[in-house]
Amino acid sequence: MKHISTKAFILMLGFSLSASIVAVKAQETGDDVVAGLETSIEEIIVTANKREQQLNEVAMAITAITGAEIAERGIDTIQDLSFAIPGLTMREDGPGSYTIFLRGVANAHGVDGLTGVYQDEINMVLTGSDVLPTRALDLARVEVLKGPQGTLYGQGAVGGAIRYITNDPNLEKSERRIEAELFSVDSGSNGTNFTAIVNAPLSEGKFAIRLAANIKNDGGWQDQPAAGIKNGNGDDLRNIRLKALWKPSENLKVLGTFISYRAEYQLGQGYENPDRTVYVAIDPGKELVPKIWDYELSNLTLSYDLGFAELTSSTSYADMDHRYPMSYFGSEQTTYGGVLSGNDDRVNPGDQFAQELRLTSSGDGPFQWTVGAFYRDMERSLHATYEYAWGSYVATDLLYYKGRTSKTTSVFADASYQVTESLKIGAGVRNFDDDVTTTGGFAPNQTLQEDSFDSTDPRFYLSYAISDNANIYASAASGFRSGGFNNPGQPTYDPEELWSYELGVKGNFLDDDLYFDLAVYSTKYDDMLRRGLVFVGEEAGFLSLISNVGKAEIKGIEASFVLKASDSFTLSGSATSINADITEVNADSAANIAGDLIDYVPKLSYTLSGVFDFSWSNNKPGYVRVTYSYRDKLPYIDRTTFPAENLPQFSDKIGLWDARVGFMIDNVNVEVYAQNLTNENKYIDPYGGWNNANRTRPATVGVKVGVDF
Repeated sequence: MKHISTKAFILMLGFSLSASIVAVKAQETGDDVVAGLETSIEEIIVTANKREQQLNEVAMAITAITGAEIAERGIDTIQDLSFAIPGLTMREDGPGSYTIFLRGVANAHGVDGLTGVYQDEINMVLTGSDVLPTRALDLARVEVLKGPQGTLYGQGAVGGAIRYITNDPNLEKSERRIEAELFSVDSGSNGTNFTAIVNAPLSEGKFAIRLAANIKNDGGWQDQPAAGIKNGNGDDLRNIRLKALWKPSENLKVLGTFISYRAEYQLGQGYENPDRTVYVAIDPGKELVPKIWDYELSNLTLSYDLGFAELTSSTSYADMDHRYPMSYFGSEQTTYGGVLSGNDDRVNPGDQFAQELRLTSSGDGPFQWTVGAFYRDMERSLHATYEYAWGSYVATDLLYYKGRTSKTTSVFADASYQVTESLKIGAGVRNFDDDVTTTGGFAPNQTLQEDSFDSTDPRFYLSYAISDNANIYASAASGFRSGGFNNPGQPTYDPEELWSYELGVKGNFLDDDLYFDLAVYSTKYDDMLRRGLVFVGEEAGFLSLISNVGKAEIKGIEASFVLKASDSFTLSGSATSINADITEVNADSAANIAGDLIDYVPKLSYTLSGVFDFSWSNNKPGYVRVTYSYRDKLPYIDRTTFPAENLPQFSDKIGLWDARVGFMIDNVNVEVYAQNLTNENKYIDPYGGWNNANRTRPATVGVKVGVDF
């Protein structure tokens, strides 16, 4: 299907330039059981700065999508979210396993993450490839913070941060809701999804619990014919979250959260061929181990109002168990010419303890501030059994182990001052120290390495109110990612650093019927990690080595709007245009040279959505939503494993149509939907040269019924 041309798209949005960022549709969710009703685009509250603020007041680009809209658009996984947030991309290594990139800051080299992910106060990132999966269960909203967030969110938020804000227990009101969903995947199997939400005030105004549970049997569509497996990639999911809120006095609030998550997949790689089959190396009939994502999370957050400030303590513990297969093939496109292939059975356990203590000023005075300290203790390991083939030679049962620990301490502060009625200026800084160890190698040769990495990263910003409901803002922020280790005997690599400069405008216009934001930014990426080949001797030959040898420049423009065209029709859209190029590489035989595109960054991506609200049958509410999402092809360049004539590697251009109709029958709401209406079968990932790329989910149609009682 041909996508809408760039020119036509710009005209539709009324912009003179291609644009980017956040589509925000604020909706009242309280008693509205059908999403999309009672649209209000003036009361958008976010907590990006760890205090409640109107979206217009925050001097950064933010996407805020309510839980109602997330449900209405059928967003469940972060891969789904990426098509709703232009500029958000990822590398997938099986369902739920994502390396996440944002705003052109995309670099798969290195260990730690480049985008922070949080569920409430809980950090969901252990390492860059160990991000605990988060599903759209009983959400209040999702906030996507664009640009470096190191001041308040630490070293893993170089490109930005994604925050899942779940609904807290309601101390005053009982709530009970059940949902049942049945859907069918084209050329695949049927699926079911059951959700229950219960809110119970056990002591009115003092103590309440909220339970949200989800059991899903996803319709699979991938086959492994030689093993007799059909529709084997559907997930069996169990996701439970229990929250308890105790408010013994007006000043003290205690919130406890426990999450238990388990998902299992018979075919757990996610990669697939255009005919919807999966590739298994060496023996196509071999059944690989199933993929299992299993974790438990606990958090205790205490908040005490001291009058002049609020003191918050957040204590979290995560215990992760992750098992997954990996199959790969160095195809004829690679330098291996089709002679290298292999399968791995990987077990990846880990745990993480985190403690944050912060003090946030209260009141509406001109001087607002936050100070705090953070500690993290993370352990993660990888146990792998390798099987690989080089031509006719096959090696089996090779045992590999790699363990990593990270003990992080940091202190941070952020303050702003209202200089005049219109002008506010602010600054923040975070000092970070990371003590890291790693142990690894093929049995029995395993070596311990230790080092420490530190960074001090500031942020400066200002905003100017051009009206009561609109602001212009500017910011300059530094971001960083911790360093790491190469093979024993080789040098470590230092943290990456970048500076990002942003100018934007956001606000409500046309008597609050239009929300609009526009941002332009420029990012200077120094000490960029790139992989290279180093000759280490006649016996060992060439060795892969990661070093801080790169520089890059990222320039982007992004915008979004929400237009309430009438009482019954709302149009929204968001888009981003990014130019992301590597400008310097100080190494020979490296994965990149100056002038290469940065991996996983689309030139253009956008989404458009229209919602029509209607009444029927005794003024019962209903809605119709149609959404179109487009993303340019993603590049991938690795000159150490691909000949120059086969570069860049690209994913496909992707355009997806989704539609949903919802309506009330008495106290029951019914939704009928279709996702990927035109049944696009496209590569999402540009790693097809290794048979390690996933594709768009086939057309899916379904019906969901929900009851509040």
